Amino acid sequence: MKSFKLNNGIDIPAIGFGTWQIPEGDEAYRAVKEALSAGYTHIDTAAVYGNENSVGKAIKDSGIDRSHLFITTKLWNTERGYDKTLAAFDKSLATLGLDYLDLYLIHWPANETQFEDWAAINADTWKALEHLYKQGKVKAIGVSNFPKPYLEKLLETAEVIPAVNQIEFHPGHLQEETVELCKAHDILVQAWSPLGSGRILQDETLRALATSKHTSVGQICIQFALAQGILPLPKSTNPENIKRNLDMDSFELSAEDLDTISKLPAMGFSGSDPKKVTF
Repeated sequence: MKSFKLNNGIDIPAIGFGTWQIPEGDEAYRAVKEALSAGYTHIDTAAVYGNENSVGKAIKDSGIDRSHLFITTKLWNTERGYDKTLAAFDKSLATLGLDYLDLYLIHWPANETQFEDWAAINADTWKALEHLYKQGKVKAIGVSNFPKPYLEKLLETAEVIPAVNQIEFHPGHLQEETVELCKAHDILVQAWSPLGSGRILQDETLRALATSKHTSVGQICIQFALAQGILPLPKSTNPENIKRNLDMDSFELSAEDLDTISKLPAMGFSGSDPKKVTF
């Protein structure tokens, strides 16, 4: 597994296994166990996914040395604020059955739609993540779904620059301004829903490109992210697709291919605008 290097020097496997919308119980357990067996060493979950227990059990039962794995989870919105964040972290760690985390993220920023003091809430929450990082309970800290204005505001008070910003990124939804700001600060962009949650798999341009490369549209999307230094987090419960999503050595995307994909019209957006969400 190739890797990216985070801004604190930590290596992170270049493709992660996403677990969003995989229900707690046998389905999540089997999917993560299958992913680990297929060669994934990077697993991404979140408190709100409700599957941390199954993810942790699959990790334990895999028999893989913990030091060879990279595990991420995220703070849910109801737990923002310094003290609540620390408690939520401890709860997630216990549910996962782990002694430490590799990456902990603020799942969504507090926004002006819900909070007049949104910037202060985000800053206070980030202070808690910085505390956890300085204590050595987590190897890296970051944010998720922070568009440019929110990330800029956080950087004004942050002592530790976020290592990661995990955002929705896929053909048809590129978030160029946010990606550009992250790269300027050496913040690794992670792509959740890199296949547009399946919404873009029937696009004719992508299908034609996949046919010409003797691959799948999903693999085209994953390779598209990697080619731009963005870490994709594909999710699947299908054993064949889980393996296929790791196979990035069988084809390449040319500069022309990348340009074609970059110019695709807007499509596949989940509808979850961080500036407007009310959850």
